[in-house]
Amino acid sequence: MMTIILWILQVLLAVTFAYHGYLKFVPPADLPFLAWLYDIPLGLRIFIGVAEFAAVIGLILPGVMKTYTWLTPLAALGLVINMVGAIIFHIPRGEIVMIQGNIFLLVLAALVAYGRWRIRPLPTQLENTI
Repeated sequence: MMTIILWILQVLLAVTFAYHGYLKFVPPADLPFLAWLYDIPLGLRIFIGVAEFAAVIGLILPGVMKTYTWLTPLAALGLVINMVGAIIFHIPRGEIVMIQGNIFLLVLAALVAYGRWRIRPLPTQLENTI
């Protein structure tokens, strides 16, 4: 059961951060609640977007391919760090709704990181053949 829950969380995080990463490269001008994207320097915004896409790949691909499965908890930990940075960014701006969303995603990513590190690590190809 825990394996299914972790996979659901991984997919939810992957879809969410794929969209977040996309927004870092193509920020919409007509959505006022995303105006903060233009306040981040372009180089940093691109770095964050690339990091989010890398995390998406790290959340899903190792488990599907059953290789380098140690990357999945690291990808989730990277998203935790990303969300800490987002919270720090939004606090002085008073963007409470954004902070609440960041905390929610931080908790989900932390659950995946801990779950895949300690509770239900992903199996590797070698473990499946034994």
